[in-house]
Amino acid sequence: MHRPLVALLLLAASSTPLAAQHFHRLPATPGTVAYGYYSAAATPVLRIASGDTVQVETLITNRPDRLEAAGVAAADVQQSLRDIVTQVTDKGPGGHILTGPIYVEGADSGDVLEVRILRIDLALPYGYNGCGGFLPTNCDSTQRTRIIPLDRRRMVAQFAPGVVIPLHPFFGSMGVAPPRDSGRVSSNPPGIHAGNMDNKELVTGTTLFIPVHAPGALFEIGDGHAAQGDGEVDQTAIETSLTGRLRLIVRKDLHLTWPRAETPTHFIAMGMDKDLTRATEIAVQNAIDFVAAYRGWSPMEAYRLVSVACDVRVTELVDGNVGVHVMIPKSIVGR
Repeated sequence: MHRPLVALLLLAASSTPLAAQHFHRLPATPGTVAYGYYSAAATPVLRIASGDTVQVETLITNRPDRLEAAGVAAADVQQSLRDIVTQVTDKGPGGHILTGPIYVEGADSGDVLEVRILRIDLALPYGYNGCGGFLPTNCDSTQRTRIIPLDRRRMVAQFAPGVVIPLHPFFGSMGVAPPRDSGRVSSNPPGIHAGNMDNKELVTGTTLFIPVHAPGALFEIGDGHAAQGDGEVDQTAIETSLTGRLRLIVRKDLHLTWPRAETPTHFIAMGMDKDLTRATEIAVQNAIDFVAAYRGWSPMEAYRLVSVACDVRVTELVDGNVGVHVMIPKSIVGR
């Protein structure tokens, strides 16, 4: 069946020839992080060409004193975390430690940044879970932070006797600068710039597509999670430090309003808003529009398929803007 060219280009590897690709390492230091914000006015900490690969370090979003109070030995707290918490004074309005921004040459407003997630590794043998979020009356205020040991060899967490959680690490926050007139945007709510999506599907092997709003895109990444359920209802996953390997590609052949993603088995449409109903409307309409373009169908036929074959999921409920995503099986729409 014929499919419009734009749909084929969206979720296939870019056919645009890339310059010679280079590999970069970006550690998390006081000089390479944006503490709690996305901004078009932020100074890039690394410049790369489209198609380059970056190995990036990200840090657990917490403070050393709080980790130690919860039971982490002082020697097990990363020195880079101590340095950043004590030396970075330009913080907020959010609380996430984000590595970046990375300036991708050639990216500009109206383009799309393709983020290929090549590898994600756990950097610590522990993570933590806080307590607050959607139903905070369930929390004991004296025991809000719980340290959870991580078995990096078996890739599991022993949550409780007889309760083993498989680990599927992903970055809770990956995003670009918002439009310049938005000013400095908190790292807490997700939006059209992506950001703190907390989408557990964005693991190794996934590709994220983010609409660009500023020159260079200004990509930032952090909020590492070892495991999380859809909704992230108590406001935290198993939070930890991660190292990731990403390839960043400028797509001038694509034009998106909201982030999208592709896994080996699904396409993912997304929506975010302060209101859950509105976020759902955005995500479902994005799914309808994608299916209609991909198959060359009318919106009504695409709507029918979304209803009978796609799953609408609550991504997260706790970050100011809530998130909803629609899982579109490749086996249904065809590749």
